Amino acid sequence: MSALIAGVAMYYLQVYAFYEDVSAEVENVQLTSVVTGQAEPVVFENFKGIDSDSSPLRYRACFNVAGSLAMMTETYVVLDTATPLVAPGWFDCFDADQIGADLEAGVALPFMGEENVTYGIDRIVAVYPDGRAYAWHEINRCGEVVFDGDPVPDDCPTPPEGLR
Repeated sequence: MSALIAGVAMYYLQVYAFYEDVSAEVENVQLTSVVTGQAEPVVFENFKGIDSDSSPLRYRACFNVAGSLAMMTETYVVLDTATPLVAPGWFDCFDADQIGADLEAGVALPFMGEENVTYGIDRIVAVYPDGRAYAWHEINRCGEVVFDGDPVPDDCPTPPEGLR
């Protein structure tokens, strides 16, 4: 009986307990400009998002953006690759497997949303031609090195005190 209770508690904690709805808190969605290299707000609507204080990788969002995909590819930084992370099953607007397959097939394009939204973590945004968009966080190259305990590469920003 103890094992069953512990299993149910662990499942609940992993899938539900630490997530919170951030839909009402979001003031803007950003993509990184090709010209300035800085994240800039874009027009969006129908935003649904979740996040967690327990890990910077738990952020997921679904929304719609204005503007054509052709215009966006000339204005914002397009990434070579991106791999969406799986969202909890109850957050049903975000299907990481489908988004990943569409990115590989070229149906959707990955953009840099915001670099180092938290040290070593980038916000990635996948956009479809019809304006559907999905965002998640990924560990970037600098984060991978630092989180593994290796010295910071010269071309990476200085990590916060707790990560050195």
